[in-house]
Amino acid sequence: MAQVHSRWGFWMMYHRLRMLQFKDNHKRVYRIYTEMRLNLRRKHKRRLPARIRQPLVQPLHHNLTWSMDFMHDSLEQGKSFRSFNVIDDFNREALVIAIDTSLTSHRVTRELDKLVAWRGQPQFLRVDNGPEFIAQALADWAHGRNIQLTFIEKGKPHQNGYIERFNKTYRQEVLDSFAFDNLRQARLVTHAWMWIYNNERPHSSLGYRAPIDFLLKYGKLHHPQKDNAEFTTFQQDSNYDWNFIFSNATK
Repeated sequence: MAQVHSRWGFWMMYHRLRMLQFKDNHKRVYRIYTEMRLNLRRKHKRRLPARIRQPLVQPLHHNLTWSMDFMHDSLEQGKSFRSFNVIDDFNREALVIAIDTSLTSHRVTRELDKLVAWRGQPQFLRVDNGPEFIAQALADWAHGRNIQLTFIEKGKPHQNGYIERFNKTYRQEVLDSFAFDNLRQARLVTHAWMWIYNNERPHSSLGYRAPIDFLLKYGKLHHPQKDNAEFTTFQQDSNYDWNFIFSNATK
């Protein structure tokens, strides 16, 4: 009865049993009901507030709007993992791809703290309505830093088109192209790919420039919050041959 009528509560089931001529009293029926663990509260979908559609336009400068999203994949032996992706909408620069088996809202805020520490903070964070993004932990984090969370409308991923396009590229060029044995390998290849993506890969949306070249074109390599400091990008992380690492990491 519980399988067929999942929305029925105890008393409705009990009275239905009485209608079917079962004579057991409610105490005995309830004991069986709890032994079957049917008394546990079912989780219901959280009702979301109305989302106002925000136009997807390129920001006027860097560190104005970041977009964030999650992706899923699995290791060679079948163990699943997730990636937390953040890009700067101005020049589509990949800011972070954090990879782990679990990425909670608290983990998201820690990753954002590390990112803000070297990059500076944005004014807006564009996100979907995933559980990690609507969690109170992220809301408190953003409020404490005067950062506005910009939610897309439910079921409208195109409103977060910059990160969706980035996810497609990351899926095609990394996740679907390599079979990873462990998380360390996935992180290494991902980091190498990020450097190539930011510094060498031409982007059609940027006039076939790499994100770093797009910043240079507009003279945007000064740090927005520190005088006489260079703006932090992956260009500065050039002590390794990332192309060699990317092509040989899984051999």
